[in-house]
This record gives sequence, structure tokens and C-alpha cells, in this order.
Amino acid sequence: MSVVPLDVKEGMGVGTTFRVIGDFGGKRLEWDCETTEYKRNSRITAEQFKGPFKHWKITNDFEELGENETRVTLTVDYVMPFGPLGSILNKAKFAKSAERGMETALYNVRGLLEGNGSIPVYITLDAYRKLLAEKKKMHNVPVSTVLTQILKEYDEIQAKVPN
Repeated sequence: MSVVPLDVKEGMGVGTTFRVIGDFGGKRLEWDCETTEYKRNSRITAEQFKGPFKHWKITNDFEELGENETRVTLTVDYVMPFGPLGSILNKAKFAKSAERGMETALYNVRGLLEGNGSIPVYITLDAYRKLLAEKKKMHNVPVSTVLTQILKEYDEIQAKVPN
């Protein structure tokens, strides 16, 4: 699942629009959402304004537990498309696919909230976790700095390899 910002207001604030793109059991779905509630470091709520769901609303609650530790609660209220088939799809595949996709999406949201710029849309969750580990080793510099350093080191290695 990917979250692509369309029009970002301050800190993903009210009025921010974004597109969600996901593959659910081989079926690609896309829908556009707007942030409808924003309480800095506490809550972000968004609702679908265009897309396949009869209703789709997501709320992210953030609870500070300590230094560099936050509990994130993700609540999604939705009504599947596709009529009766949607109910079957929901029970069979959608819930598991959505859970995995939402975890990836949360990492994207986390990057935006930490002010590290946009997380690349096509980065895997595993790669992002590795990137965050490198960020921590580098004393929590911005993600762009970590990527720049990795690419610099890669270029240095490539320069040493004979053609």
C-alpha cells in the first residue's frame, strides 16, 4: 500500500489530500482522501472523498510513551465496494492485506511527521527499516542525509571496481 501526497498542508494538517494505492488479493484499488482532523502529535483523521469504498475513514492516534517511543493506534472504518462480493473479499483477503499495507503506510506517515521529507513511494518496508537503523547510527540525521551518505559510499565503491 502506498500513500501519495497530493496537496500537503502544514504537518499533514486539515485539508491535506492524498491518494492511497493498494493491491488487495490481486485487485488494485485507489482512493483519494482528505485530512479532516489534525491534532499535532496526537491524532490525524482522513476520509475518502473519491474512490471505490462506500465509506472509508482512518484515524491515527499517537500516544507518547517515553523518549523516542510512541504507541500508534490505527482505526479504519470502511464499507467494502463490490456489494455482496465485497463482504466475501473482506473476510477472505482484504483484512490481512490491509493490515500489512497499513503498517507500511504508517512508516510513510512517520517520516512525514518527523519532518524528514517524503518517503519514496516504492520503498519496501524492510528497506525502510534498514534506512531507519542507519539513521539511528548517524544520530538521527534526516533521512535525506542518510540516503546521500549511502549513495556517496556506493559511488566510492563503484569507482574502485575495475571496468
